[in-house]
Amino acid sequence: MLTIYNTLSKTKEVFKPLDGNKVRMYVCGMTVYDYCHLGHGRSMVAFDLVTRWLRKSGYELTYVRNITDIDDKIINRANENGESFDALTARMIDAMHEDERRLSILPPDLEPRATDHIPGMHAMIQTLIDKGYAYAPGNGDVYYRVGKFVGYGKLSRKKIEDLRIGARIEVDEAKQDPLDFVLWKGVKPGEPCWDSPWGPGRPGWHIECSVMSTCCLGESFDIHGGGSDLEFPHHENEIAQSEAATGKQYANAWMHCGMIRINGEKMSKSLNNFFTIRDVLDKYHPEVVRYLLVASHYRSAINYSEDSLRDAKGALERFYHALRGLPRVEAKGGEAFVERFTVAMNDDFGTPEACAVLFDLVREINRLRDSDPEAAAGLAGRLRELGDVLGVLQLEADDFLRAGAEGKVDAAEVEALIQARLQARTDKNWAESDRIRDQLTAMGVVLEDSKGTTTWRLAD
Repeated sequence: MLTIYNTLSKTKEVFKPLDGNKVRMYVCGMTVYDYCHLGHGRSMVAFDLVTRWLRKSGYELTYVRNITDIDDKIINRANENGESFDALTARMIDAMHEDERRLSILPPDLEPRATDHIPGMHAMIQTLIDKGYAYAPGNGDVYYRVGKFVGYGKLSRKKIEDLRIGARIEVDEAKQDPLDFVLWKGVKPGEPCWDSPWGPGRPGWHIECSVMSTCCLGESFDIHGGGSDLEFPHHENEIAQSEAATGKQYANAWMHCGMIRINGEKMSKSLNNFFTIRDVLDKYHPEVVRYLLVASHYRSAINYSEDSLRDAKGALERFYHALRGLPRVEAKGGEAFVERFTVAMNDDFGTPEACAVLFDLVREINRLRDSDPEAAAGLAGRLRELGDVLGVLQLEADDFLRAGAEGKVDAAEVEALIQARLQARTDKNWAESDRIRDQLTAMGVVLEDSKGTTTWRLAD
């Protein structure tokens, strides 16, 4: 029985889809003005994990993750580059998809873009105006009337009276209340714009997600997700807009993943303390980065460091060493491990406990490797099966363990030296055997002997 921590109720709840076995999930995606940083990767991997487990558990999932392809940052960056906003976003979307593929992130079922849903935004904004939840002061802008929505603050537990302290209205704004937020922005010189009933302009950020989610999934759906930094004001404002417009509960459960931190601070472009996904993948194998992101619980913060990446690499090496030399066969045996893994994942996607099960499974594979190789191979298949839920352990063991060898050693030369050493050992020429091992060690090659065969990898 799957339980999910619901940010709305602040408790773990038994997950019950609104429509039988069908699950509808919407996750706030990227604002595509620059390359994705590792914090974005954390969110993408977290909800990829949720996607994999829901489908593994037999649910029919429709996964929607949007793209914000128009906002202030996009316009400013395009102007800095001397290019159109849509040329910039097209490049960044392609780069994002490349990063996802390298991190083994499955594509969402639907990936709506804000600029494709302008008419739907007009319709929802007009509905809010008609119901008295929004107003157009006549300057081309439209604002949401926060004070009218009775439930405002129910997700973040913030109180309107507390939020008003210190809030202010900018000189060029025509808000009735400092807390009111923009639904439609009147055009400024040189900005891209779309026609609307209130004049040319472009949408506010919050209305984009309300419209894309309800367009793709209906007025009410099962799960809404995103990073914990979106809880307020973005997700709070989404609830206010959507529920005021439809009169229905917007999302049944809210999931928020933890941030990547650098020296205790959130990784973000605004703080200039970020590493892009491609920066990190230039130094570390994609599966190492992926494992770093899934080994911690999705709601916890991850402190990025070279040590944490080395730990992730060491964990994967243990897994792949257990798989090495065993044939790829169908998963067999290890039902107790599967049960423990399932219990862990059904407890709010408890990956730390799930990873602990994989380590125990590795110990059992190694115990049986010599005495019962058939059983060991079946458990190796089980290890790959469970690893697939986490998005890891699908490579050939040698491909992972020798990753990065190109350009550092000549694989053919290494193999020839290994064969020469094996012959020396057969001839009981121990001095020659040791000499060859020393030569390989000097080349940065680690040898591993087992039952008359020798495999190799690069030293760390």
